[in-house]
Amino acid sequence: MLTKEKTRKSPRGVARESLLSLEAYARVRGEFRANVIAHKKARTVQLGDHVTLLFEDEMTVRYQIQEMLRVERIFEEAGITAELEAYNPLIPDGSNWKATMLIQYPDVEERQRALGRLIGVEDRVWVQVVGCPRVYAIADEDLDRENETKTSSVHFLRFELDESNKRALAAGARFRVGVDHPNCNFTEDDLSADVHASLVQDLAL
Repeated sequence: MLTKEKTRKSPRGVARESLLSLEAYARVRGEFRANVIAHKKARTVQLGDHVTLLFEDEMTVRYQIQEMLRVERIFEEAGITAELEAYNPLIPDGSNWKATMLIQYPDVEERQRALGRLIGVEDRVWVQVVGCPRVYAIADEDLDRENETKTSSVHFLRFELDESNKRALAAGARFRVGVDHPNCNFTEDDLSADVHASLVQDLAL
């Protein structure tokens, strides 16, 4: 479950009128879920065997909200508004990319050991537009998700892109994504055309 954030609401956020009632959502949930899974494929970047970045947008967040309303049986307006305020900050606002970072190990004990070795990894994730410096993630702005012994398996990242980055992307420049933590070092510089196009659409170019 995503942690509810108190940061500013994105102007590109999920609109209240786009949300379905619990009954209406139940009728279309299967089809919508399949569409979201397909949509996420063009917004997912794998960094090595254990780190996944899901770049959020209106559709991915709307799905999360609809699922939360369904699971918690929320139908009153105040509850719906609270979910919108919690999740909308996860949507990029035209000058950035926002991603959910997942650290995944199938074995529980192995995961616990890895999280102990990966303290600070969320601050070492970066994107780099060709011809521009790396842009490191701003992580977990709502609350700290690590302590002295381990990091969390889930983090929320924001990559703030300046005008030089956006100009380069508008001109067709490619970009790559990586992490340079001492215990997790990987660069993905062969992003698919679908991933590239999907993320560029997030920006106000």
